[in-house]
Amino acid sequence: MFDDILAANRDYAAGFALAGLDPRAAKGLGVVTCIDSRIEPLAMLGLRPGDAKILRNAGGRVSDDVLRSLALATHLLGVERICIVQHTRCRMVGATNEEIRAAIGPAADGRDFLPIDDQHRTLADDVRAVRESPLIPGGVSVAGFIYDVDTGLLEPVVP
Repeated sequence: MFDDILAANRDYAAGFALAGLDPRAAKGLGVVTCIDSRIEPLAMLGLRPGDAKILRNAGGRVSDDVLRSLALATHLLGVERICIVQHTRCRMVGATNEEIRAAIGPAADGRDFLPIDDQHRTLADDVRAVRESPLIPGGVSVAGFIYDVDTGLLEPVVP
C-alpha cells in the first residue's frame, strides 16, 4: 500500500543533501499554518530547509499542542518570531464542532476541533494566545496573516 512513497523516498535519499543541517531555525522563524496541500510554507515565504520551524494543523489554529511546540522552538531551537498563517477557502472556516463531529462519528464526541467562524477575529485571538502564553519568552514577535490560495499572496491581518 505504501510502495509508491517508499520508491519516491529511495529516489530522494539518493540525492539527499540535508545531512548535518543545524536543528536551529536559521532565520529565527516559526510558522503555524494549515494542513491544506495548497500551501507550501517554505516556497510561500522564500525559505529553504533549515530556515524555519513549521507547524501544521487543521485551520492553522493555535492549540495547546502548537503552544507546546512553539515553546520548545523559542527556548531551544532559535525561533525569535512567529507567523500564524491561515488561508482563504479553508474547510475549517464556517464549520461548526457539531458538523465536524457528525462527519467523524462517535469517536469525535466532546472534542473541540477549533473551527473558525470569523477568520480575522480567530486569527487575532490565536496571535494573542501566543503573545500572552507564559510558555513563550518576552520579545518574541508574533503576527497573523491570511494566505490567498488563488493568488499566492499573504495579507497581513494582525501586525
